[in-house]
Amino acid sequence: MTYFVYILECADKTLYVGCTNNLEKRILQHNTSKQGAHYTKIRRPVILRYSEKFPNLKLARAREAEIKRWDRKKKLNLFN
Repeated sequence: MTYFVYILECADKTLYVGCTNNLEKRILQHNTSKQGAHYTKIRRPVILRYSEKFPNLKLARAREAEIKRWDRKKKLNLFN
């Protein structure tokens, strides 16, 4: 199964980093459903700004954790 690490830009211009095995479905959840993360629920709409593919969950979670430790400028450099 393929996993994705992604960065969303929220309506208030903050960034959200997440991990999923179904990127399209997860972004829809962030924007419309109660299953979206609380952080993004109160900052809708969100826009996908960046994603990376991984062959397994372990690698994806490690990359997610790495990116979450970065400052905003470094995250922005991934997609600007």
